Amino acid sequence: MPKYIYRAKKGPTEIVKDVIEAQSKDEAVEKISRLGLLPLNIEEESAVAQKPGVSAPVSLSGGRVPSREVTIFSRQLSSLIKSGVPILRSLAIIAEQTEVAAFKAVLAKVATDVKEGQSFSRALEAWPSVFGAFYIAMVRSGEDSGTLQDTLLRIAAYRKAQEEMLARVRAAMAYPILMALVGVGTIVFMFMFVLPKLMVIFSSMGQELPVPTQIVVGISVFLKKYWIHVLAALAVVSFLISKTFSFKVRKKFMSVVALHIPVFSQFLRKNEFARFCRTLEVMIRSGIPILKALSISIPILDNEVIKTELGRCSRELEQGASFGRSLKASKVFSTFMVSLVMVGEESGKLDEALAEVADTYESECDETIKVMTSLLEPAMILVMGLVVGFIVMAMLLPIFQIDVIAR
Repeated sequence: MPKYIYRAKKGPTEIVKDVIEAQSKDEAVEKISRLGLLPLNIEEESAVAQKPGVSAPVSLSGGRVPSREVTIFSRQLSSLIKSGVPILRSLAIIAEQTEVAAFKAVLAKVATDVKEGQSFSRALEAWPSVFGAFYIAMVRSGEDSGTLQDTLLRIAAYRKAQEEMLARVRAAMAYPILMALVGVGTIVFMFMFVLPKLMVIFSSMGQELPVPTQIVVGISVFLKKYWIHVLAALAVVSFLISKTFSFKVRKKFMSVVALHIPVFSQFLRKNEFARFCRTLEVMIRSGIPILKALSISIPILDNEVIKTELGRCSRELEQGASFGRSLKASKVFSTFMVSLVMVGEESGKLDEALAEVADTYESECDETIKVMTSLLEPAMILVMGLVVGFIVMAMLLPIFQIDVIAR
């Protein structure tokens, strides 16, 4: 019977290291849990001794693989395996149906590796840009527990939910961005082409122009004369910023700013918390040790501040601290999230607590997107209307003055 080396929590601070015999990693997790311990890390003794190297990542020569293709692949593969179709035949069937050349090549290489004796999860490791650490870890867990088809269904459901959330955010932002581009284009056109023609009329009046007209005319003259210099200055500033500050520094700065923008910061926090809790919940429910699950879940997030705080919590958990108390020590995480995590940790139902947090924040994010969509569109129209209205008013004021003088 295989032996597994494990590290587990016993009580709030004590860490236990030992060896246990089990048929699979899933059974090892169950045995350790029955001992009243919280598994942190589990590795098969033979794997620890051999430490085989991971095959070098293979580059995609056929282009990018859309995320949706991987989601569909997961659901189809689950259905085929559940129907009793061997995995090699399943991969061949799906590869034949897919219309994305890059993904067809990936599946062909995965099938070749499996045929040569590698496990399915091991074959997927050669394509980290397509499947990612979360996907590979979940597949490996499904292989160890003998529930690969159920794990693939869980992955497909998770990926579909994440893609739908991203699609809703993009749809909510599409119209305001289009309005902004059209508005800016209209304003630039008026400054560059309409106002210069009217300035000939204004100069022939022989009278002092109103202040709004002077402002608009000044901006028009400046843009007409120095627009190349403005573009060059912006390009130089962007180049200097990119060279002076690394991408990581710029991303950290933007993450800090994003957490302090009114209204938007709350949506961002809830969205990041929902993604993190959902990912961690799915992995823990699949039998992946919490430290391994954290190491995969944290990089999925976008905000560097939240990622840094979660990294600190993960390190404290590894040293024997409570995950919930580590979250509580930070000002980044909400009281609701911290409270549920602490209760779930103490009751041994952390996955259920994380699911509750994810469900709540996903629902609130959906409501926020609906509100933002309904309010942002009229707000953009109002702002653009005010700017264009000011320019039109500034152009008409001198004409009104002539009419008043004539009377």
